[in-house]
Amino acid sequence: MQKQKRIAAIHDISCFGKCSLTVALPVLSAAGFEACCIPTSVFSTHTGGFSGDTFHDLTKEILPIADHWKSQGFAFDAVYTGFLGTAEQTDIICDVLDRIADENTLIMVDPVMGDNGKLYPVFSESFPTAMKKLCARANVMIPNMTEAYLLLGERYQPGPYTEAEINHLLDGLTTICKGEIVLTGVHFDDRRLGTATLDIGTGQRTFVLRDRIDGMYHGTGDVYASSFLAALMHDFSLPEAAAIAADYTVLSIETTKKMDKDLRYGVNFEYNIPNLIEMLKKEHAE
Repeated sequence: MQKQKRIAAIHDISCFGKCSLTVALPVLSAAGFEACCIPTSVFSTHTGGFSGDTFHDLTKEILPIADHWKSQGFAFDAVYTGFLGTAEQTDIICDVLDRIADENTLIMVDPVMGDNGKLYPVFSESFPTAMKKLCARANVMIPNMTEAYLLLGERYQPGPYTEAEINHLLDGLTTICKGEIVLTGVHFDDRRLGTATLDIGTGQRTFVLRDRIDGMYHGTGDVYASSFLAALMHDFSLPEAAAIAADYTVLSIETTKKMDKDLRYGVNFEYNIPNLIEMLKKEHAE
């Protein structure tokens, strides 16, 4: 039996509402990995649809955690970063990588900054510039369409997109990140939605699209990114991992829609974890 792989997830914690660490840790654990975490902040709820939430900044705890890990000689097969509350934290996470990652560690950055064409209100206009420094350290970068335009300093285009526009974004992102690119929220019409991937090593570009499901479902980006990383760490190729993550995310959304519950609570990813495990057991495509 192979040694169990260890992944460090660096995200915030929303104590209620499924996103960030409360998605990443169970998905990665179910996929068979040792899931460790460095929490960047604590929210009482996620910020989508709830009011009066509490917030506690954990910036001062991040480096001491990393220093303690380093002192214990802990090694990590992957580091996965998500929501960071301040520009200062992007610099700190770069320092964390210097402490806990080496040349064999896969670094995946989800540059969580905005959606629907807008920077999240908690961030200053300078935040995308700070995030670019962290993205430069990534082996895999996984922005949504809004984040891609923000990182490139370009005016947001709402889509539907042309293949030429998506390729323009992919090419632009390679000037920021020298690793693999996974661009989410790609759509060429109103019927299908998905991702575009760019394998830096081969130059292969792949579009992975699924039928669009109406509605706003919180936490789907974290479900997608976490299951994508799980597949990648199971040695699936970039397009294969993108397809597995898409199928698992769609299943989770379909389950949530059928249950007819308050969508603010987050997408029901838990119900379909057995399906994800089965997907990860399948033989790789030749």
